[in-house]
Amino acid sequence: MIQDVHDIVSAINNVLWGSAIEVPVIGAVPILIPMLVFAGCWFSYKLGFLQFRHFFHMFSVMKGSTKSDKQGISSFAALCTSLSARVGTGNLAGVAVAISLGGAGAVFWMWMIAILGMATGFAESVLGQLYKVRDDKGEFRGGPAYYIQQGLNKRWLAVAFSLCLFLGYGFIFSAVQANTITDALANAYQIDTFYSGLVIIIIAGAIVVGGLKRIANFAEWIVPFMAAGYVLVALGITAMNIEHLPGVLWDIISSAFGLQEAGSGALGAAIKNGIQRGLYSNEAGSGSVPHAAAGASPNPNHPVSQGYVQMLGVFVDTLILCTCTAFIILLAGGSQSEQMEGIRLTQSAMTSHLGSNGADFVTAAISLFAFTSVVANYAYGESNLHMFKLDNTLGRAVYTVGYLAMILWGAQASLPKVWAMADMALGMMTVINIIAIVWMTPTIVSISKHYFKMRDAGEEPEYSDGDCEIQGKTEKGIW
Repeated sequence: MIQDVHDIVSAINNVLWGSAIEVPVIGAVPILIPMLVFAGCWFSYKLGFLQFRHFFHMFSVMKGSTKSDKQGISSFAALCTSLSARVGTGNLAGVAVAISLGGAGAVFWMWMIAILGMATGFAESVLGQLYKVRDDKGEFRGGPAYYIQQGLNKRWLAVAFSLCLFLGYGFIFSAVQANTITDALANAYQIDTFYSGLVIIIIAGAIVVGGLKRIANFAEWIVPFMAAGYVLVALGITAMNIEHLPGVLWDIISSAFGLQEAGSGALGAAIKNGIQRGLYSNEAGSGSVPHAAAGASPNPNHPVSQGYVQMLGVFVDTLILCTCTAFIILLAGGSQSEQMEGIRLTQSAMTSHLGSNGADFVTAAISLFAFTSVVANYAYGESNLHMFKLDNTLGRAVYTVGYLAMILWGAQASLPKVWAMADMALGMMTVINIIAIVWMTPTIVSISKHYFKMRDAGEEPEYSDGDCEIQGKTEKGIW
């Protein structure tokens, strides 16, 4: 029976994440790559390439972003919450994998997919904010399940998405992230995984029992500190190696187009691995970020403002933090290798720059990055309790106990088969979400044009129910 389940999971993952489609130049790729690239191109076109046209407006929306009310968190808190989940081991280990498999050119393609992903992140976050609901406490909740149910009237598809999200973000991903932390601490300082796991669930439990608002408050404090610290270290390393920077940049660009590669498959490897790791890192299109977007009381009071906020999240995650890791590795001489390398490549690069302190810094960074993901994952799962009328004291208590138990188990477990289930859940989430947001393109375009028109007229954008034509209907009184 268990073997049958593993066989089914393996078969589904082979379609979602395996070499399911043959693409010219790139070769065999997972089905999710063409889907996500298509979504990025589609929304870039339908929204007039707003990631370029409104690039600076994306930052100006953050003015006054710390304002909130009893119903929702602030826009800044929503950004930090989404970054808590986005910024994880992918920013440290994922970039190293991309470079080891695809060479320096993979970094360029990570940048390109992030630029496209900004449009996708915008689209799904607008929908998350538009179709949000109030839970039993009167606080805002939402996400793909809600815009699928209210906008497309497909309850069965909404339930399928929620179940995948509970499996992935609610339980398994947190176990995997906890395993990453305890493994790093055990390798660096010989700390027993059981005791480090206990510490994780005590701290995480103290944060998550306060719900989304306490998680958002934690994210507001830790994420800017975490990101700024990492960027400053990367800038310091770059400054120490400034004479090598032009060569690194040329290596990235030339390798991205196969200008200096002898092997015919090198160009395809750079494109495939850069795109794949970029997509995994920024999460645009997976349907996770709309949960954070939906929890906000937007400023200005228009769903599109949250689209800009979360578009900024994609920019920070990939174009800033992943680039920092890439420069650290490439300035240390890291390059394409015959085997996949992850966090060890990043650790060795940091050690070459900072000596023995480099390994300690990477251990601290990966522990902090992973822990913020553990906490934010809880919020995403909790947002879907309302779908099943479980957003009450008992429902939250059962979910919290299960979540903490999975963390403690994951801290000590061997996780290959669990990873496979997590990959399946994330892949199915992404397929459902991409289909839904493309299906809801008319709504995304309509409400975006409403915002653009008010902004161009010099007015403060504000949305009220009925201001523009949308699919389905929003919860009564929400706007």
